[in-house]
Amino acid sequence: MSARLRLRRPTSARDGGPSVAASDLHGLVRLAGWATVGAVAVATVAAGLPAGPVAGVATVAVTVAGLALWCLALLPRVTAVPVLTAALVGTGLAGAAVDALHPSGPGIVLTCMAMAGLGFGVPRRPGLAGVAVIMLGAGWAEARASAHPLGAVLDLAAAAGFLYLAAAFAAVSRDAHTHSQALLEQEAATRAAREEAAVLAERGRLARELHDVLAHTLSGLAVQLEGARLLAERTGADPRLAEQVINAQRLARDGMVNAKRAVATLRGEALPGPEQLPALIEQTRLSGLPVMLAVTGRPRPLPSESGLAVYRAVQEALTNAAKHAGRGATVTVALTWTDTALTAQVTDAGGDRVTAGLPSGGYGLAGLAERAALAGGRLDAGPTAEGWRVTLTMPIPATAGPVPPQSQEARS
Repeated sequence: MSARLRLRRPTSARDGGPSVAASDLHGLVRLAGWATVGAVAVATVAAGLPAGPVAGVATVAVTVAGLALWCLALLPRVTAVPVLTAALVGTGLAGAAVDALHPSGPGIVLTCMAMAGLGFGVPRRPGLAGVAVIMLGAGWAEARASAHPLGAVLDLAAAAGFLYLAAAFAAVSRDAHTHSQALLEQEAATRAAREEAAVLAERGRLARELHDVLAHTLSGLAVQLEGARLLAERTGADPRLAEQVINAQRLARDGMVNAKRAVATLRGEALPGPEQLPALIEQTRLSGLPVMLAVTGRPRPLPSESGLAVYRAVQEALTNAAKHAGRGATVTVALTWTDTALTAQVTDAGGDRVTAGLPSGGYGLAGLAERAALAGGRLDAGPTAEGWRVTLTMPIPATAGPVPPQSQEARS
């Protein structure tokens, strides 16, 4: 009905929903308002019409007009205070007119309805102004129809004033309740924000520690390996030793990149996903391993954990190919998007199959299979006639967005 009568309910800071108590009270007030419409209609029929056709038609017309204005005030879309005040004042004046035309009719009921609405749904100043206007009209009607005008007016003023004050106190109680509810929800939101800030601060501290330990250590390792390579070249060491040192340098560089990504994740930055695979493949090419990327279908949104699983699986497969496939190997990364799933397949072929015991990159296939299973996917890995193949299938949720009318194939 207005900022008050419609009960603008506070929004919960946690779930975005309205206050339950305010919603219940809002429904009860609206139900009582509609019930009074029926009560006035029944009272009109029970009281009959005054003598004379003109008075009878006027009584019916004014009663219908008063009920129409009351129904307008009950509409949820009527929120402007001036419109609501005018509708309620019109209802009260219609009651005064009915009381003047037919003293035994339901005019006093319409007047009391308007008083209750002004007290409960309209701010104090416009509400008191509306009460004054209604009291003038209702007092004139009572004085005109009563044998004791002064007593009738005083009785009406006392009854209407008490009803207005009761409704106003109810509105104050309701406002205090909604305000306290909003304060409680604000306090809960503040507490949750503080806890989240504490978690982020701890993650930031861990990120700094990880950067200091891993990144600095790996940087020093890369420098030492470069010195070992130069020494091996100057002393005429076995070429296989120099090649192993080069492979170790590449692993150290990859470790620094992975450490930076881990730090970014701890700091709350976006998790890597399929959209970062071209950059990963380009980085792998720069390290000396030929890689071809083939994308079939139109990419679609994936949950962050599913996208991370795809990225880590391709990253691990490329790392394994660089370590074990040997010179002359080529790798193909195929991404196949369908309506319901994304399949990422990494296949290496050729090469002299170096199988020396090089250290793992830290994202073993077993751990990746567990990560994929937790996200609802499946990872398979095994040898082929010419090399090794890793296949990851991740489901695409139905809420990921509309399916494009036709797919496209991109190769690089």
